[in-house]
Amino acid sequence: MKEEHIHIRWANATDAEELLKLNDAFNGVGTSIEEVIDSLALSNELIALAVIDDQAVGFACAQYFKSFCYRGLQGEITEMYIAEAARRRGLATLLIAFIEEELRERGVTNVKILTGQRNEMAIKTYVKSNYARTEEVLLQKKL
Repeated sequence: MKEEHIHIRWANATDAEELLKLNDAFNGVGTSIEEVIDSLALSNELIALAVIDDQAVGFACAQYFKSFCYRGLQGEITEMYIAEAARRRGLATLLIAFIEEELRERGVTNVKILTGQRNEMAIKTYVKSNYARTEEVLLQKKL
């Protein structure tokens, strides 16, 4: 059995097609390759890619901002997806660490992650990466 080469790196425009496929599997939002390329070029969003043997198998997205309400920059890991066939290899933990390092370098002092209450696998991964479960309630409204 050959050893897999696992690599975490920042996504770029040449990854648009693979990102599109991964995101479609993740949440079914039908964006176009052009929209993905534009987002990669114009957005302040950080998009990390998990790659096994030159094949993109997962991604994580993060954003950060400054608010007068808090000291220091605030960060959020907004999305995380690993393709079913690539799970249970520690990729989510690697993606989190990769993003956290970049956020730390940019001066972020606090990072949060939102996930579904019943998403136990994700919650275990985040707790393993030292995230504390809080009692916050998410309220949402379509405009």
